[in-house]
Amino acid sequence: MSGGVGESSTVNRERGRTITVGETMATASATRPGPLRHAGLLELSTAGAESTVAIGLTRLGHDCTYLTRVGDDELGRLVVTTLRGEGLDLVARVDESRRTGLMLREQRTSGRVRGEYWRAGSAASALSTGDVDALDFDGVSLVHVTGITLALSPSCAGAVERLVARAREVNATVSLDVNHRDGLWSRADAATALSRVVASCDIVFASADEVELLGVTTAEELLEQGPSVVAVTDGGGVATVTTAAGTVEATPPAVTLVDPLGAGDAFVVGYLSGHLDGLAVEDALARAVSVAAVGVSTRGDWEGLPRRDELRPGSRGRLTADEP
Repeated sequence: MSGGVGESSTVNRERGRTITVGETMATASATRPGPLRHAGLLELSTAGAESTVAIGLTRLGHDCTYLTRVGDDELGRLVVTTLRGEGLDLVARVDESRRTGLMLREQRTSGRVRGEYWRAGSAASALSTGDVDALDFDGVSLVHVTGITLALSPSCAGAVERLVARAREVNATVSLDVNHRDGLWSRADAATALSRVVASCDIVFASADEVELLGVTTAEELLEQGPSVVAVTDGGGVATVTTAAGTVEATPPAVTLVDPLGAGDAFVVGYLSGHLDGLAVEDALARAVSVAAVGVSTRGDWEGLPRRDELRPGSRGRLTADEP
């Protein structure tokens, strides 16, 4: 289960390749609102922060490699089949001694979705520096990592740090989504591990409380730790991007909230796509909030992410009139 299949768009391939690493879980989602125990039917799909970014960037025409591990089981085959079907360059190591992670999704109300994770000891939690060392870094211009994979296990943290180090060796841009999960580690442990990575990052994505997790109170202060771009979101309101030149902000378009899970990953997709396209900061931010709005107005973490032909040329990366 390694390597990529399917045709990937070559739009923007001249701008280089993106690499990201993480865990993609199988998901079993309730088909109607209410407690999971009364759902009746569950739908199978997949979910994972980094794979959502990989799918989103691929749909927008960027060349993206995604590294993960899966179990030698049906859920692992579901993950591989799904990701390969999206056309990204998939490197999936099969771990015969561990299971693929699983998330149960409960649609508690029409606009409120909760996830219950069964991922302890999963195949992806055994990702290692050796997996990263086996990757081809030829032509890589962007590496994207998240705090989720840092938190999964010591070997995963080592894989993330090795990926960032390799990115620095090839002069690739490094992007970090803090993506803190209380259920995975304490804020103190998160702050220590993330601080080591932030110093080597160029772009940092965080919510307002995650900025404080990094030991500062403002995006401007976070810039002093090393990044050149800090993007801050507040859960659907005004999003900002701060650089040495100042701060720009954008308000997402009004949409009907269907599924808030994956909103932050969709925002990252939009901004990184704009970055890869060479857009100005304010235009990349406009694309980010637009893609995030689509993400929350459709079911699933990644299923509704837009494709390149849904972006309106010359309009700062926003979506076409078909947007919700």
